[in-house]
Amino acid sequence: MSKVLVLNASYEPLNITSWRRAVVLLLKGKAEQLEYNTREIYTKIPLPTVIRLRYYVRVPYKEIPLTRRNILERDDHTCQYCNYRGDNLTLDHVVPRSRGGKDSWDNLVAACVRCNVKKGNRTPEEAQMPLSTRPRRPYSSLHFEIARYIRSGRNEEWKKYVIGI
Repeated sequence: MSKVLVLNASYEPLNITSWRRAVVLLLKGKAEQLEYNTREIYTKIPLPTVIRLRYYVRVPYKEIPLTRRNILERDDHTCQYCNYRGDNLTLDHVVPRSRGGKDSWDNLVAACVRCNVKKGNRTPEEAQMPLSTRPRRPYSSLHFEIARYIRSGRNEEWKKYVIGI
């Protein structure tokens, strides 16, 4: 069945859970329903899609490692210059390493081999190749999972609760 986005009391995404677990949290009064599906379950309760916990849960900060896999995931396996989707993607430094560009979330993007070669040792402005999206650090590893659900078209209503997707 469907998945439910769980928000902290401060409206920040905490988790994705099953609809059954979400209904239990609602019935126990530990959460409130913000968004729901038109489908109903047993006792005429609308099927939740987004719930918010009534009490704040402190979550320790966990750094997301800067890896090739995470960069490709952040960019949805799409070239940030020509929007090509496929397997033959490389990583490109927005500001080339030879010009002092660092390996960072803000300077690495997914690029197809063709665009990477075409851009060469230039910035996107110099090469007249604008980026589709500005590269940035993801907020959490949950960010990737939420992005996958939204892109699949299953949970469009989650967009307004998640920054930058």
